[in-house]
Amino acid sequence: MRRTKEQAEQTRIAILTAAEQLFLAKGVAHSTLDQIARAAGVTRGAVYWHFENKAHLFHEMLSQVRLPTEQMTERLSGCGGMDPLLSLRDLCIEAIANLAIDEQRRRIFTILLHRCEFTDELREAEERHNAFINQFIDLVENLFSRPACRERLRQGVTPRLAARALHAQIVGLFTDWTRDQQLFDPLQDTAPLIDAQLRGLLREWNPPT
Repeated sequence: MRRTKEQAEQTRIAILTAAEQLFLAKGVAHSTLDQIARAAGVTRGAVYWHFENKAHLFHEMLSQVRLPTEQMTERLSGCGGMDPLLSLRDLCIEAIANLAIDEQRRRIFTILLHRCEFTDELREAEERHNAFINQFIDLVENLFSRPACRERLRQGVTPRLAARALHAQIVGLFTDWTRDQQLFDPLQDTAPLIDAQLRGLLREWNPPT
């Protein structure tokens, strides 16, 4: 039984790897499950055994490089007495810097941002993707809504506006760097870029050097 489970997991990984390669080369809309099955060296039935449809497969591929909501909540809780806004800063920096460190992450986000058209076939994946985005924005808004954080916002900046502004910057940096890796260095430039945004949102922002 254990061997069967191991084989099933190996097949699942092979399908995800083949899908990733095809999506990157041809785009999501132009890659079929038949092509993915052939590239993975499995039958179409094996693909359907592990994934309901292409939308489910695409969602599972994205899930490999996303931090689950539960972990994000824990990271932003300010455990150990750490300033929760510093925790948010570190999470944003880490997310972007990992593009330069993790090749799979870079490939998958390139697919999401530059090789994907959310057609009717991918409607389910689009809905799940939008739900993930909204969850992140809500988490950040809740963080800025805490009394100790809200009083640090500049006049006229609401928790919702701050959350959306920070999310827009992150998406912009992801999109720009996966389009042109010469635009900035994720390992050297991300912290100053995030800090510049936070200085525009907060009355005082003095992150550690």
